[in-house]
Order: sequence, then C-alpha cells, then structure tokens
Amino acid sequence: MAQKGGGTKKVCLPAKKAASLSKKEKARIIRAKESAGRAGKYKRSSKTNVKGARKKGATLRDWFEKENWINIKTGEPCGAPTKKKKRK
Repeated sequence: MAQKGGGTKKVCLPAKKAASLSKKEKARIIRAKESAGRAGKYKRSSKTNVKGARKKGATLRDWFEKENWINIKTGEPCGAPTKKKKRK
C-alpha cells in the first residue's frame, strides 16, 4: 500500500553530518527533497541517501533522540516552526 501524505520539503540531518558535507552535496540533497515534496512524494530518491550519518550499532530511536538535528537549508533546529508567507 502506498504511503499517504508526505510532501514535506524540510531537509534535516544530524548537525555533525551536515557540517561534514560539501556545499555541492548539500545542494544536491536539498534539490532532491524539495522536488519530491513538490511532487507530493513521501520520500526523496534513494540515490541521495546520506552514508555515515548514523553511528554503528545505534538504534533508530537513539539516532533520532540523541542527535542534534538541523535543517541543512536554513541551519535552524529541525522541528522549529517555519515562517509562513502571507497570502495576498
């Protein structure tokens, strides 16, 4: 069954991993996530998966709770409220 919803354009990674990425790599990941979000897809392409972001042996829960996640596009903490544009 296909995943319902999605379409988010936030690009969040652990801060340590985001700091180690080159400008070109960050731009590639941001483009992939935003294009998937515009298309209403739940995930970005697996070709843009980031290697080495999670420590060996860490559970998924540990990874999400113990890392400092940031939005690599804005540099703000992930989950921080986004500024919405006012409609005219």
